[in-house]
Amino acid sequence: MMQWKDRMIDHRQLSLYHFLLIAGHRIKPLQQVHAQIIVSGKTTSLPLLTKLITSTCASCASASILYTHQLLYSISNPDSFLFSSLIKTSTKHNFPRDSLIFYRHMLACKTECSNHTLTAVIKACGNLSALGIGKLVHCHVLVGGYGLDSFVQAALVSFYAKCGELGVARKVFDEMPQRSLVAWNAMISGYEQNGLAQEAIGLFECMRDLDVEFDLVTMVSVLSACSQVGALGLGQWIHKYINRNNLQLNTTIGTSLINMYGRCGDVIKAREVFESLVQHNVITWTAMISVYGMHGYGKEAMEIFHLMKLHGPPPNSVTFIAVLSACAHAGLVSKGQLAYTSMIQDYQIAPKLEHHVSMVDMLGRAGLLNEAYQHIQNMNPIKPTAAVWTAMLGACKMHKNINLGVVAAENLLAIEPHHPGHFVLISNIYAMAGQMDRVEMVRNVMIQKGLKKQVGYATIEADNKTYLFSMGDTSHPETDAIYRYLDELMERCREVGYTPVFESVMHEVEEEERVHALRYHSEKLALAYGLLKTQEGSVIRIVKNLRVCEDCHMAFKFISVVTKRKIVVRDKLRFHHFEDGSCSCLDYW
Repeated sequence: MMQWKDRMIDHRQLSLYHFLLIAGHRIKPLQQVHAQIIVSGKTTSLPLLTKLITSTCASCASASILYTHQLLYSISNPDSFLFSSLIKTSTKHNFPRDSLIFYRHMLACKTECSNHTLTAVIKACGNLSALGIGKLVHCHVLVGGYGLDSFVQAALVSFYAKCGELGVARKVFDEMPQRSLVAWNAMISGYEQNGLAQEAIGLFECMRDLDVEFDLVTMVSVLSACSQVGALGLGQWIHKYINRNNLQLNTTIGTSLINMYGRCGDVIKAREVFESLVQHNVITWTAMISVYGMHGYGKEAMEIFHLMKLHGPPPNSVTFIAVLSACAHAGLVSKGQLAYTSMIQDYQIAPKLEHHVSMVDMLGRAGLLNEAYQHIQNMNPIKPTAAVWTAMLGACKMHKNINLGVVAAENLLAIEPHHPGHFVLISNIYAMAGQMDRVEMVRNVMIQKGLKKQVGYATIEADNKTYLFSMGDTSHPETDAIYRYLDELMERCREVGYTPVFESVMHEVEEEERVHALRYHSEKLALAYGLLKTQEGSVIRIVKNLRVCEDCHMAFKFISVVTKRKIVVRDKLRFHHFEDGSCSCLDYW
């Protein structure tokens, strides 16, 4: 008789579990099953409650997470498996704060942790960039004896990298007895996302040397690193690897390749990748528009935008940022204004700060300074930020409008009073107007505040290695040959009409000193080295961390003539393609 009763209990429990499976992640059906659990007296059945509470958490609604908390605190005897399942589910479904609350409750209940629980808790700390809490959890890891667990170590690498503690992340990584692919990806991604592209590339090279197999996640991070430093050679190698191994070119890796080729200066190859994709989503369309825009090919960017509206998904807010930026770089004011209006009226997308920055930049570059200033005045309810006033100030410098420039400068310094770049820009405006007393005043303020101009540098890739140059750099082992060749090159340019643009250096410096200061700018040194080390007829590609100066821009036009080479320069703002004495920006940058 007792055996028959036990079987009936098992049957009821299985039926309730079956109803939980049918309910899925829908909150109302789950609440109904919860009621059945209470009615049937199964409130102490941990397997049922574990399934119920994780299903409720996975429904990804704010009401569901509150219900999840209520369920947890109603359970008198939660075990390790229940806590582990709940913490993993809440972390997976983007409830990191709740994961930490559940973990704290777990500690209060003195329930044992597993490596999977700790991995999920550490991931939650990383998602919140909660460095302090994460360090405490790291202590729990060591006390609990999980310090050498590969899953926990990989999570710690990712956590410290997300918090910007790359030294600690690398220490954990280096101390791993066996590094999993997840750990490699976390460390490479950490370097890339924190702007240390060279370190990301170096670690990937180490990965290749050790014959560690990598996946698409690895390649996406490395391609992004290549995009940052202009490492075209490695980016091409990854593309060939994908083709050689018949890997599927999905939208994620396809977008990474488009961005890589675009930011490394090869627009044609970026378009080829775009055309080769079987599927296009809003991100791939936007990436292609952005590539054309940053190279100054506004007409082509608008053609892609037109095709997107005809055959692709509806453009989103980011798409319109790319479109407006493309119009700004190409001087397509009327098309940009139409796109801005269409965004609001046809797609019901409210302008964000980035759209306003692009509009001010577009109008300002075109010389429509009053219209740009009026746009700033009409930005309500969004308040103009430093980016908006920087665009305005840059336009005032370009068109030598001192009065509006002063207004923009005052607003800019009120927002960011300790940014050296703003003072340099203001100083240049006064210098162009011949107001040297004000130039001196601005520089004195910089000295008093201890502000220094950002150091400019340029990089160039040769023989699959990236070389960095700064102004007057003598650190390269072939410095003498580089300087000698550059001197010869500039003399050849002088013979065909080049004269230095002295506005690029301080006005009170003597002419001979100014010529010397201009000649050995970082981008010129990089170019000289590239010309010495690359094959005749090949394209020279340079990355500059600041805006390319007026003199280097002029010099590169002449150098493209005397060397019969195409030169592609990516500066802080855009790309410049120098060929046969002209630049793709048409001096509009």
